Parts: sequence; C-alpha cells; structure tokens
Amino acid sequence: MSIATTFENYLDRFTSGDVDGAAELLDDNFQFQGPMVQANNKAEFLAGTGALLPVTRGYEMHRIWADGDEVCAFYDFKIETPAGAGSVPMAEWSVVRDGKLVSSRLIFDTAAFTAMMPTG
Repeated sequence: MSIATTFENYLDRFTSGDVDGAAELLDDNFQFQGPMVQANNKAEFLAGTGALLPVTRGYEMHRIWADGDEVCAFYDFKIETPAGAGSVPMAEWSVVRDGKLVSSRLIFDTAAFTAMMPTG
C-alpha cells in the first residue's frame, strides 16, 4: 500500500467516526502538531480529538502527494454542529513508516473552525 493510500485510509476512518480503525494506522509514538491539539503519542492524540468525532462529517480531498516517506494533503474537513455546518480547508503533512503514520502536522484557520462550534 502506498503512503498516500495509508494516509487516505486513516482520514476515511477518522472522519467516519471509526476511531479504532483510525488508531490501527497510527504508530504508538505518533507525534501530532495542530493549532488546537498537540500530542506526543497515539493515546494523547485520540484523547485530544475525541470530542471532535461526533461533529465530523467526512472530507473532500483536493490534492495529495507523496515523496519518500512523507505525504502532504490538502482537503476540506466537513463539520456539522447545532451552530452550523460547513467545511474548513486543511493542509496536513505526515510521515508514514511501515504502514503507519508516525507524525502529522496540521494547519487550518481556527476562526473558521471555531465559528461552527456551539458556544456555552
């Protein structure tokens, strides 16, 4: 399986709410850097993103490319909450080794994301 396919399989699982399936594609020492969550291992990442899963409604991939063990993707992350529905453009740069993501760096507009989250 290519590293791009591994990343897309992970994203498919994560955005469909299949936490266990997504976790299977993360290395135990998975490192994550994002504007709202930072994690030093798989368990921290899953704990930090758990509240997001009920509002996630998939994604639309715009571009994905790979170079060696690195993959970069640009996609719209779809969200639906009582405060609104829409998508947030995201760019993610990941490293995949032995069929598992070992690190990811995620960049997105936090204001656009926060605007769709319920308050209070």
